[in-house]
Amino acid sequence: MYAGVDLGATNLRAVVTDVEGRILGRDRRSTPQNEGGIAVTEAVLDAVRAACEAAGTTTTRITAVGIGSIGPLDTAAGAVENPVNVAGADRIPLVGPVQNLVDSDAVYLHNDANAGVLAERFYADHAPDDMVYLTISSGIGAGVCVDGTLLSGWDGNAGEVGHVALDPEGPVTCGCGGTGHWEAFCSGENIPEYARILHEREDVATDLPLEGDGFDAAAVFDAAGADPLADRVIERLAHWNSHGIATIVHAYAPITISVGGAVALNNPELVLDPVRERLPELVVSNVPEIRLTEYGDDIVVKGAVASAMTAGTGDRGRIRR
Repeated sequence: MYAGVDLGATNLRAVVTDVEGRILGRDRRSTPQNEGGIAVTEAVLDAVRAACEAAGTTTTRITAVGIGSIGPLDTAAGAVENPVNVAGADRIPLVGPVQNLVDSDAVYLHNDANAGVLAERFYADHAPDDMVYLTISSGIGAGVCVDGTLLSGWDGNAGEVGHVALDPEGPVTCGCGGTGHWEAFCSGENIPEYARILHEREDVATDLPLEGDGFDAAAVFDAAGADPLADRVIERLAHWNSHGIATIVHAYAPITISVGGAVALNNPELVLDPVRERLPELVVSNVPEIRLTEYGDDIVVKGAVASAMTAGTGDRGRIRR
């Protein structure tokens, strides 16, 4: 049996599969906030235990585990270091505690977007050797495959495109402290603040509850077509997303960009259609296919399972039986 873990800034998922990768048990829970990194580690362990119980098995019967996680990563230490979007967590140990739980050294840690591109390639009948998986969720990141090779970087942190400065003098501050980052404008975590800034700067009429405790990105998208400020925010998000994706195209020349994450999955027409319209005018090279991932919320956890099944590579030729 194999286990896969998706550690996101908002939610945490774990699944247990058979040797063919069929899901036998799963668990989903909220990622702890303001409780410290060890609390997040314990939540991961509890999620794996719960998924094993749902599958009718025990943790020691797990052959290998793949983990797709928010970053930044310290792959040498098997941990997350100073995550931007998990409040109160400076360091989240992952690999060592999971190894102890399943009594196996076969635990593989990836950036969540890298796990996403592993899933796109592993489960597809045909996948291009040059492709990107882009997540637009609590944060923004990319898993990049060039000439059939996953670009992980020496420390596992390649593809942190959300911290590309699209407007270094821009009005919004990213969770990392930088100014004008793509993630600062367009991530689910930061869209509400961007809406407030646009309202203050441009004095656009709105019925959005800008100062309410429950005001979030979903409220902006839900008001599309009915609220002037919501429409203005969505238009600006299209601008920044188009420029961010153009940067990916110029850097990596992908044939396909597959997009996931809650913001894109819940609002594909409002997020992806404007990018498809604008991108040809922004790139000097070939325009890739921009498509919504077919794996939905499960893409990272599916990529984590693919990693577990292939000794961390996602290479079908290395499936462990």
